Amino acid sequence: MSAAFATGMTMQVGSRLNKHTSFSKNSMRSGIVSPLSTNNRGLTSRSTLLNQGPLRSGTKRRYSISAMAGPKHLVGSLNKTEGLRFAVVVARFNEIVTKPLLEGALETFKRYSVTEENIDVITVPGSFEIPITAQILGKSGKYNAILCIGAVVRGDTTHYDAVANSAASGVLSASLGSGVPCIFGVLTCDNMDQALNRAGGKAGNKGSEAALTAIEMASLIEHHLK
Repeated sequence: MSAAFATGMTMQVGSRLNKHTSFSKNSMRSGIVSPLSTNNRGLTSRSTLLNQGPLRSGTKRRYSISAMAGPKHLVGSLNKTEGLRFAVVVARFNEIVTKPLLEGALETFKRYSVTEENIDVITVPGSFEIPITAQILGKSGKYNAILCIGAVVRGDTTHYDAVANSAASGVLSASLGSGVPCIFGVLTCDNMDQALNRAGGKAGNKGSEAALTAIEMASLIEHHLK
């Protein structure tokens, strides 16, 4: 390569850089850097600093990112309940607790326009029997979500631990095995006062909260994930 040719190439490159990069004196003083412009060779403009004037102490300069597509956020809606069907599996044991939990759930379904004909309530003896029932209902293909309601209160033996752990892991397995969200609305409390406080008492109604979760998950899967 001749020296003249190399010199010519260097001058061309320098000329192109001068065209696409601008660092004016005023820009340097204010801390604002001019972006690279887009040309017919496909150069993409850089992120630009918003002209907000001199920075004050303790403030940060904001950046504007151009031509960047944001992620898609998929969220279940509490207002899109038309056509959604729900099953509620409720344990009879500790009915003084599970009855108000069920009532709270049904009131919430009604508040969010879930019609009565789209809700089936299935009663089982206790919380230990909830998971198998939920799995059968989920696999039936009739429901968009299964709400599981029960109350396990600690006693003098280790029976509490066995039932509470089995109910929790069983409901999870039913959900994963059926592909239908099975919502865990089983209270596991140290005493009856704790349970009653969570069944419409000072701590609210966990049946109502579980119903909201059921609606949101049913809507998410039906409208976004199928």
